[in-house]
Amino acid sequence: MADSKFSLVFATNNPHKLKEVQHALGDRFTLVTLNAVGISDDIPEDHDTLQDNALQKARYVYSKTGQSCFADDTGLEVEALNWEPGVYSARYAGNAKNSKENIQKLLSKLKGVENRRARFRTAIALILNGEEFLFEGVVWGKIIDQERGGDGFGYDPIFVPDGFTETFAEMPLLLKNQISHRGKAVEELCKFLKSRF
Repeated sequence: MADSKFSLVFATNNPHKLKEVQHALGDRFTLVTLNAVGISDDIPEDHDTLQDNALQKARYVYSKTGQSCFADDTGLEVEALNWEPGVYSARYAGNAKNSKENIQKLLSKLKGVENRRARFRTAIALILNGEEFLFEGVVWGKIIDQERGGDGFGYDPIFVPDGFTETFAEMPLLLKNQISHRGKAVEELCKFLKSRF
């Protein structure tokens, strides 16, 4: 495989995610989007865990294309809320997947709650030549009362990772990618792939 690139389908059409992972993998691998392989359907994610959702997405792509692929699922888990919103993070306030409304719902549930401990978790499911592998990345931190920062997405404006004073939405992207849950999961994926090729 030294002479040729290995092609992998990434179950996303998000250009930011694609660029981030492609950069981490280097030039030995070529990432292909869902659009590029003709998948435009809304891939189901109806399981109770991030790992199962990631696997469901990867299996769906593999069944449609027969190509090695990977998919991820991410959730914010808040200790005081029994680890909510978890797998429902994107649609916490409804199926519209509105980040502002999700944040408002979370903050209203935490009103008057002292324990603000939370973690972001990303699960990545890889199907490589028919074999399945799972990787995970976790970052711990706390939820603050008011949104801060204009970058990032989702719950980033209210999450301050341990050891920092800025929210994810206030951090330079390079720093966020180095310490984030997705960054850590991608790092595990990259280590594994580079050990195989």
